[in-house]
Amino acid sequence: MVDRILQMDSITKTFGGIVKALENVSFSVNRGEVHALLGENGAGKSTLMKILSGAYKQDLGRIIIDGKEVSFHNRKEATEAGIGIVFQELNLVSTLTAVENAFLGRLETDRFGRVVWKKLREQFVRFMKGIGFEINPDIPVSELSIAEKQMVEIAKALLLKSKILIMDEPTATLTSEEIRKLFVIIRDLKESGVTVIYISHKLEEVFQICDRVTVLRDGRYISTWNVSETDKAGLIEQMVGRSVDVEFPPRDYRAAGDIFEVDGLFTPGFLRDISFKLKKSEILGIAGLVGSGRTEIARAIFGADRIEKGVFKLNGNTVRIASTMDAKRLSIGLLPEDRKDEGLAVDYSVSRNITITNLGKVSNRFFLSRKKELAESEILAKQLSIKTPSVNQKLSNLSGGNQQKVVLAKWLFNNADILILDEPTRGIDVGAKYEIYLLMNELVKQGKSIIMISSELPEIFALSDRILVMYEGQLRACLDNSKDLKPEDIMRFAIG
Repeated sequence: MVDRILQMDSITKTFGGIVKALENVSFSVNRGEVHALLGENGAGKSTLMKILSGAYKQDLGRIIIDGKEVSFHNRKEATEAGIGIVFQELNLVSTLTAVENAFLGRLETDRFGRVVWKKLREQFVRFMKGIGFEINPDIPVSELSIAEKQMVEIAKALLLKSKILIMDEPTATLTSEEIRKLFVIIRDLKESGVTVIYISHKLEEVFQICDRVTVLRDGRYISTWNVSETDKAGLIEQMVGRSVDVEFPPRDYRAAGDIFEVDGLFTPGFLRDISFKLKKSEILGIAGLVGSGRTEIARAIFGADRIEKGVFKLNGNTVRIASTMDAKRLSIGLLPEDRKDEGLAVDYSVSRNITITNLGKVSNRFFLSRKKELAESEILAKQLSIKTPSVNQKLSNLSGGNQQKVVLAKWLFNNADILILDEPTRGIDVGAKYEIYLLMNELVKQGKSIIMISSELPEIFALSDRILVMYEGQLRACLDNSKDLKPEDIMRFAIG
């Protein structure tokens, strides 16, 4: 007999009266299983899980946990019912420490009402050591890397001792070794009777760790399978509604002469003597492990981080990049690794996010022209196939893939000729990835140049003309992406 811990019946959710995120979705999970929830961005996965975790309230439908119907009005009620969640977009307070974030909202006190910090620090350190990851409990979250923030987010959920744990893209910023450790934790949780709902766009992970898989598409339930009874191609077809024969589009463009040069770049305490050239109409890939210095290169070129020394040349002329305004003036744009906190204003509309880098272009002398702003943003939204009911739509209501396109639209609106894309497909689905790849190919055909940072070697190999490999703040190799180049060649340099 099936021991069902969760049943969500006929769930419907609409935003703003026009955006139907979920329509009559039913979803069930058995006790002690790892159940994958798949679908393209905008399929409704995160919305369904936010309803389960109390962040949203469904318009219609019911939730049954352990045979009892429940109704959550907030996250606290869901947490008390045993629902934990690791969000795709990090949900941490950057001004607080790691341990404060891990126990936020549930600080344990003694009989005098004083927080037992020593005990909480010990719990945090013991948990981190248990997963082979060391983080100072008293370090402010603002000083942590994206991968370290992700581990604090995971710790926050696991320390709750939840009976149903939702993991939304938990491995997006982790190295292969960190992923391996996380899978050990998930298997241990399963053995102890904890149920895990696992959301990921990395289909190979589904086959490694999950028992069953449910697919949503366009806010509707499509199917549920035992993982052992399906394959990657079958799941992709269920997700996108068609057969997908190729993962990467063909490349039919050729790079021209040098357009940008970095010579002898040093940053305080990390990057050491980085030198390379970027060609016109080229995709230059940057590979390396998390923490190798890939993102630091992007931030230095964009003027977001201070440099100790180094020379930048644009079209053969030495240029000064001491701030992001300098980079913007030189037609350099950055799609950051953390799009939510650094690349977008999620509470603004799509149109305002697109035009924000160049408001002068949509202004009549001293005043912003709303008519111009809408017209310009609608052109780019159509050009980049941004799926939104209107450019007036609040950006937070868009899927991850469409938010990523808005960042690109922002820099195209600013006429950027050099685009730095840091993990451009992190957390987006196979269909949206393909659209991003097509867009990148189209941009280089138009004469744009792209520096692409990616943790996914297949992506690096499929899209890059040349590949830089970073290791501990140093550039260890610059390789032509020929058919003779192999993944192990990249990894040999990436591990030093």
